[in-house]
Amino acid sequence: MVLVRQEIGDVLRDFRLQKGRTLRQIAGRASVALGYLSEVERGQKEASSEILLSVADALEVPISVIMREVSDRLAIHEGVRFNEVYSAGMQYSDSSYIPDTVPAEFVVDYDAGLLKSL
Repeated sequence: MVLVRQEIGDVLRDFRLQKGRTLRQIAGRASVALGYLSEVERGQKEASSEILLSVADALEVPISVIMREVSDRLAIHEGVRFNEVYSAGMQYSDSSYIPDTVPAEFVVDYDAGLLKSL
């Protein structure tokens, strides 16, 4: 079972590393305790929506982009095949649909795990 807080933490860490920022820099800009932000990134603490917004602002990434990335990763963990993904009540008919925010290595890791289970 995947934890939402773990995915949120992973996504925040990924964006922070992409930007070349340290945990200390983002914690300072977001006015969040360094230890607390570290626990959020490791999936040990759940961040409030206010904290998430503050961290997103510090990362200069819209909160909607962060949440979309989390959603896409959760869909993969849940085993939702892309032709089963629903958007606004509409089913995607193209089974090759892969959200553009999902890192290629994440999809490869998921597919490798899926093949082991068959």
